[in-house]
Amino acid sequence: MTRNDETRDCLAGGGSETLDTHMPAFAPIPLGQPIPPTPHAVSCSLPTMAAVHGYEQRDPAIVRHMTSGYPRFVVHPFVQQLSEHYRATAGLAGQFLWLTSSARIARELIDLLAQPATNPNEVATATAFAADGIHGVAHPDSPEVRARAKRFLQNSGGFLSSRAAEDRLVQLGLVAAVHPETYYPDNALTEVRHHLQPLFAGTVVEDILPATCGMNALYAAFRTLAERQSAQGRTVWVQLGWLYLDTIALLKRFALAPDDYVHLPDVFDLPALEQLFSAQGNRIAGLIIEAPTNPLIQTPDLAAIAGLTRSHGAVTLIDCSVSSPFSVDVLPHADVVTVSLTKYAASEGDLMAGLVVVNPNTPQAAKVRQAIAARLEPVYPRDLARLAHEIGRTPEVLRFIETSVPLIAAWLEAHPAVKRVAWAHHQASRDNYEKIARSPESVGCMISFSLHQPIAEFYDRLQLPKGPSFGMKTTLICPFIYLAHYELATTETGRAELAASGLDPDLLRLSVGCEPVSDIIDALDAALAR
Repeated sequence: MTRNDETRDCLAGGGSETLDTHMPAFAPIPLGQPIPPTPHAVSCSLPTMAAVHGYEQRDPAIVRHMTSGYPRFVVHPFVQQLSEHYRATAGLAGQFLWLTSSARIARELIDLLAQPATNPNEVATATAFAADGIHGVAHPDSPEVRARAKRFLQNSGGFLSSRAAEDRLVQLGLVAAVHPETYYPDNALTEVRHHLQPLFAGTVVEDILPATCGMNALYAAFRTLAERQSAQGRTVWVQLGWLYLDTIALLKRFALAPDDYVHLPDVFDLPALEQLFSAQGNRIAGLIIEAPTNPLIQTPDLAAIAGLTRSHGAVTLIDCSVSSPFSVDVLPHADVVTVSLTKYAASEGDLMAGLVVVNPNTPQAAKVRQAIAARLEPVYPRDLARLAHEIGRTPEVLRFIETSVPLIAAWLEAHPAVKRVAWAHHQASRDNYEKIARSPESVGCMISFSLHQPIAEFYDRLQLPKGPSFGMKTTLICPFIYLAHYELATTETGRAELAASGLDPDLLRLSVGCEPVSDIIDALDAALAR
């Protein structure tokens, strides 16, 4: 089989999906269009820096083009349509209605909105909504309350699934039919567990705990561990390195006191961590680590950190989404591992899912697992069946992507217009990464880089798909800091905070897909040409 044949097979999903379901390689994608072109896509096109700024500033001229978005940040059109239907038919005029993944999340949101807030206008009398098996929360509509509710649902992964909304809209006659796609025909949970359980040595299939998304997995695991540790007088949580924005928000939100949240910006500074444990070891509940981190792709010395935390009775929560558990093995160094299965396992880029695995050797592992499982949001059956259909292709997709990544990284490192490149094997943490890599070739899909030239000039010229998310068959690039931390990227104090953690506001995050590596490099080269 030739490289071009392999590319076609990788993109086509092994014959179950044809190339017609994907945009032609690097054809321009209009603003706001879904990537890939399906109603359940998890990414969307932001083709210029002006579009990125307009999207973040909620500029009507930009937002009106947004037909979709990453589902935890942009309420899906199907969910919006169903919410408007219920608002009109349930007598909720003047109320805003959020549709949630379960009644439990709805109750948590009601409790949150009833709590005192910094701004009195943020307090709301919210009520539970239920109809036809769909749950939600209604509250008096105001920008402050709406923003607070959205943050909670975003941080907890508690939005209603787009496929759940679609099914209900079809039942109501408001949508003609569900979008045609292929599903695993038998027991989807068994199939998903069949592919994941061998990646976690010492576990059994029941230890594989799916969630609605990676953030819900992390939310459930963190809340469970925090409550258990707090009962032992341990309330300090340590953020090691720069983490994903919602993970940072979760740590800050549930800190019982200001000094219960500690950020150590340098993932390699083991002496600083040792000093922290020496001073506060009996108060430290645990560490949250990404291995590698997003977007700097840094890998700390997990074995040394695990030895330190275990010797002091703290727990270690590791998120390995950046390279995926198919490429790295972090369970021996963690008490709990969380993963976004939206990445890699769902390589078509058309569903949200997450995963929690408890290390069988962690103290009281069975009780921890049971408590986390009780807190997880269930994956909607059609999402699970779609994941079961896609997940078997993950190793093959990764093998193709991970062949391209070193070639692209080397090309970027040699280009005079490129200032800095980060990937799994960059010099700062290659040794640490190789200790957890499943093979020398297991490098994941992600490359981050910054330029000597203005970001807008390059980004606007670049003919690659541009949007959030990663770990898809489709190559994606985005100005990650602007999308994840817009206020930091666009203010003097924010840029100083980023610089303190080694982050360039103009960093670009590239997720390598299944297209021919020569096409990806040619697109980068053309945009870098002056």
